[in-house]
Amino acid sequence: MKFTDGYWMTRPGVSLLRPVGVDEVVAGDGSLTVYAATAKLTKRGDTLNRPLVTITLDSPAEGVLGVTVEHFRGALDRGPHFELTGAGHPVAKVEAPQGGPATLTTGNLTATVAAEGGWSLDIAVDGRRVTGSDARGLALVDDNGTAYVREQLDLGVREHVYGLGERFTAFVKNSQTVDVWNADGGTSSEQAYKNVPFLLSDKGYGVFVDHPEHVSFEIGSEAVSRTQFSVPGQRLRYYVIAGPDPKDVLRRYTALTGRPAAVPDWSYGLWLSTSFTTSYDEDTVLSFIDGMAERGLPLSVFHFDCFWMRQFHWSDFVWDPATFPDPEGLLRRLHERDLKVCVWINPYIAQRSYLFDEGRELGYLVTNPDGSVWQWDLWQAGMGLVDFTNPDAVAWFQGKLRALLDMGVDCFKTDFGERIPTDVVWHDGSDPQAMHNYYTHLYNKAVFDLLVAERGEGEAVLFARSATAGGQQFPVHWGGDCESTFVSMAESLRGGLSLSMSGFGYWSHDIGGFEGTPDPAVFKRWLAFGLLSSHSRLHGSDSYRVPWAFDQEAVEVTRRFTELKLSLMPYLSRVGRTAHTEGLPVMRPMVLEFPADPAAATVDTQYMLGENLLVAPVFSADGEVDVYVPEGTWTSLIDGSTVTGPRWHRQQHDFLSVPLLARPDSVLPVGARTDRPDYDHADGVTLRVFEPADGHDSTTRVGEVSFRVTRSGDTVTAVATGAIAPWSLQLGDQVVSAEGDRATITL
Repeated sequence: MKFTDGYWMTRPGVSLLRPVGVDEVVAGDGSLTVYAATAKLTKRGDTLNRPLVTITLDSPAEGVLGVTVEHFRGALDRGPHFELTGAGHPVAKVEAPQGGPATLTTGNLTATVAAEGGWSLDIAVDGRRVTGSDARGLALVDDNGTAYVREQLDLGVREHVYGLGERFTAFVKNSQTVDVWNADGGTSSEQAYKNVPFLLSDKGYGVFVDHPEHVSFEIGSEAVSRTQFSVPGQRLRYYVIAGPDPKDVLRRYTALTGRPAAVPDWSYGLWLSTSFTTSYDEDTVLSFIDGMAERGLPLSVFHFDCFWMRQFHWSDFVWDPATFPDPEGLLRRLHERDLKVCVWINPYIAQRSYLFDEGRELGYLVTNPDGSVWQWDLWQAGMGLVDFTNPDAVAWFQGKLRALLDMGVDCFKTDFGERIPTDVVWHDGSDPQAMHNYYTHLYNKAVFDLLVAERGEGEAVLFARSATAGGQQFPVHWGGDCESTFVSMAESLRGGLSLSMSGFGYWSHDIGGFEGTPDPAVFKRWLAFGLLSSHSRLHGSDSYRVPWAFDQEAVEVTRRFTELKLSLMPYLSRVGRTAHTEGLPVMRPMVLEFPADPAAATVDTQYMLGENLLVAPVFSADGEVDVYVPEGTWTSLIDGSTVTGPRWHRQQHDFLSVPLLARPDSVLPVGARTDRPDYDHADGVTLRVFEPADGHDSTTRVGEVSFRVTRSGDTVTAVATGAIAPWSLQLGDQVVSAEGDRATITL
């Protein structure tokens, strides 16, 4: 939100109170509190009729600086609040010498505040100043009678800002206005399904604004040298999270807001959907599954979209008897084909659903201030909304889903959760403005918790559309409704890259696009991109996405890239575990892996799959693609050719190829199977070594086995530790089978 008219003036009706006169700095137990008047204090009379700004610095975790700015403290705190770890446990060292600046140090981050004059804050990471605030940037705002608190942090030369959720606009957020407000706006707009008030700077820090309500960001847009954020009300709480590496920022941020859960190996396989409004029944479903098997296309999950339920009944979780007369038998037959089953759900309860009357009578639906049930006709006729702030409503909703799990359903696509009203009353008294974004967190948590309870940790998985900060704990998330074009394919990737810089470990998208029907070229190019993503799903709106609906080559492309992905499971499963244990995403922007490479800062048409594979989707029918290659010699996994960097390369690829490059001086474990994702990844694994430097020494873990690979002179050696099955070592064209726990190749 913009408050100023240019650099010097404010907009009509806007007034700003700035902390220009520091009265006192008080040191506490791991905290500093600054009392600053909104005018210079030259005599005692200046303290009268004078608003005071209170700024408190603390640290909930090592390397994390908390900043609280307050005007009036008397407001009711109705919640909700993000669930953060470490709150209330001071971990900072404070120094406040008489007459000098005061410092608060937490880990490798030091905050310095002035003890006199106007408010100023300098933030350093590893002794280097990365950003700060001053009396011109921090302000209490009155905008025509509405109060806000605004902060501005410095932006440096060649500093780039990323994140803020799954945003489909430019990957680098500089010069953008970003409103953190969940909306069902598709992928072709500035709106977003997954809004996260967290940004990451390549200067070595991140900023998390601890407010689930509407947060407005101006990233070098209102003030071109500042990152600005504002919230309504009299209080602002934010955290500055230290690097210096972007990976360090993500590790600390996800430790604070929650790490992604581990996902089952089967979820990495190919998912096939009925699509949305297409005509389908049991025969259609079985024909799709049989068609995949007849063509040798490995399939792991079958998804039933909305019309598994009766029209006008969403959601009642009752199978449509006209199209699925024997759901238990159908699910049993799908399991006999070794498939997992996903069904579509959402938290909106149509008036025609039997759950509407049941929920109304029990008090489980969100109400208007007069006590009536909130309703509208957008999406489903007369629909109401499950109140997840009511523990009894959560248990009720989970009970309906548990019946589906007992029937044989394995996971849920948790759609919607963005269109949440702000003029309603919640069971726990939560602020309806703050609940607009936070609702999705409670919704997805309720479903995920049920899956954990029924299926166990490591087996629970969602296919979720909406999210906010902390939502990364409930994977997997997909990109939402995109068009079936190359342009939309690229905007989907930008959304995924932004989400990965916002703490989310796994991400997917609709292969071929959702809206409309892709032409065969778009579909085939999207196949390579989708099957080299964290998770892979064939899904559309009003047309099927079975490969043979396009052309015969689409079948071959599907087979090639599905089998390629399944062979990479020893690697992908390990990268997924890293997402769970460290908060680092499976799909990584180039800047996350190469923060010291200036050219990597703005690349948004390619990504790293884990730390060792570079993927550059082809966004054209003719196969021409530009690939940025960082320093070193990179090897194509498709044909074994090499390219060197740092530089851009223009390449030509047919539909059965894509730029997929192995990082120099890396080890890539490749599995022995290409028919399924959930196999013993260590059995028959091949360790492919690429351009090993002399002195190379790394350890690669595959399942319960660890492989240490070293190079000394002309000899490359791999040694296995743990339960050992047959395995091989490969360098270039040389492949050596291991003898027991050891394999050696001479260059």
